[in-house]
Amino acid sequence: MTIKVKVIPRAKKEKIEAQGGILKVYIKVPAIEGRANKRLIELIAEHFKVKKYNISILKGEISREKVLEISTP
Repeated sequence: MTIKVKVIPRAKKEKIEAQGGILKVYIKVPAIEGRANKRLIELIAEHFKVKKYNISILKGEISREKVLEISTP
């Protein structure tokens, strides 16, 4: 399954909202040295109840808009 995600780093509160076919993910950590991507994967894994290694970033490694792939065993 692939999903489109928009990341908002340095948010006051971490949360995930669905808006018009994409997920808006608010993350407390800054987008420095991949920390935001790492936290994004952790939050998405918790939200969809899958392991972190089942999630990969297909597009947008250094962009706020990303396409993630969630593989299920």
